[in-house]
Amino acid sequence: MLDIKKTNILLAMAGAAVLMAGTPVLAQDAPAPAAPATAEAPTATDAVVAPTDAAPAAEAAPAAADAEPAAESHGKLTPAKMFMDADIVVKVVMIGLLLASVFTWVILLIKLFEFGALNRTTDRFLEAFRQTRTIADMRRVATSEEFEGNPLADMAAAATDEVELSRQAGLSVTGDHRDSAINRAQAAVSAVQSGMAKRLSGGQQFMASVGSTAPFIGLFGTVYGVMNSFIGIANTNTTNLASVAPGISEALLATGIGLFAAIPAVIFYNYFNTRIAAYGTRSDGFNAELMNAVSRNLDKGA
Repeated sequence: MLDIKKTNILLAMAGAAVLMAGTPVLAQDAPAPAAPATAEAPTATDAVVAPTDAAPAAEAAPAAADAEPAAESHGKLTPAKMFMDADIVVKVVMIGLLLASVFTWVILLIKLFEFGALNRTTDRFLEAFRQTRTIADMRRVATSEEFEGNPLADMAAAATDEVELSRQAGLSVTGDHRDSAINRAQAAVSAVQSGMAKRLSGGQQFMASVGSTAPFIGLFGTVYGVMNSFIGIANTNTTNLASVAPGISEALLATGIGLFAAIPAVIFYNYFNTRIAAYGTRSDGFNAELMNAVSRNLDKGA
């Protein structure tokens, strides 16, 4: 019995020793626990996926770079570029309106100089005319080279020439025939006044035509250009505004040029109509003054 107990004790001690010796080995062979993934240490899956995601991003970058110049090109649309890209019909409309505008400004400058010189010459003529004492003196002043072409001087020359022609024809211009001489002189003055109105209104008809028709001509160019833009939309099957905006802009430019030509023409037309009417009033006043002077000299026998 004692031997069996000793044997069991020895076997128990040997098993304990074996267990104590095997524990480190098992600890070394056991796999280490996985370290927690952090944001700084990408996993193998991320490393594989990253190149796949980077490729579309790399492809998108050139596309964005290409889109930016395209947007810039649309943003740099200028009136000169719109004119060059316009349809031939719209170009003809624009050129015609620009020429009409240029002629309107030329007429403005010519008539400004004309009226300035006309008023200065008229002032000098009236000063000289009012110093005359006889019909012969009036005729001499009116026909002098200094006042050649002046409407009031032409009126005085017409009246005095008619009286002189009556005398040369042996007609009496005094007494009972005085009224007949005055009537003939008045008719001659009226003929000069009619020609004066036609002369001073030169260029007015052109400005009136430009002022009344230029907006409609520009509108025709706009309608034609917009029609072409919509035809382009139908042919390309696109409703992208960037593709049709240049064509519509070119069309609207025609209307803008039409207004640019019409507005100054209307303003200048009204301005010169006022000046013509003012000079017409001045000539009417001189007509009465001239007839009084002629009548007075006829009564004096001068």
